[in-house]
Amino acid sequence: MDNSVAKPDDCRTMLDVRAGVDATDRALMELLATRFGYMRAAARIKQTRDAVRDEDRKRAVIEAAKAHALDMGVPVGFVADAWDSLVEASIAYELEEWDRLRK
Repeated sequence: MDNSVAKPDDCRTMLDVRAGVDATDRALMELLATRFGYMRAAARIKQTRDAVRDEDRKRAVIEAAKAHALDMGVPVGFVADAWDSLVEASIAYELEEWDRLRK
């Protein structure tokens, strides 16, 4: 992340806070782009369309995210909901990519 922005505990003005939020949002977007890149790779690698949805893996990913949230002091309920949405969006994207690659 951008080292020129103040850490949350060092913010003294709302401009500091907003700069930090904006920098964090940019970093999150970069991470999402990377995550969806892995979904493209998975779509390329998986041999069958049915292999895209894996409920056991989905559950494990969400549970790991909740555990990390708890460790980091982030609201666990929010993370559970956000990761459920993220995983579902990832599955939908991977299915689209799987189909596109096999046209």
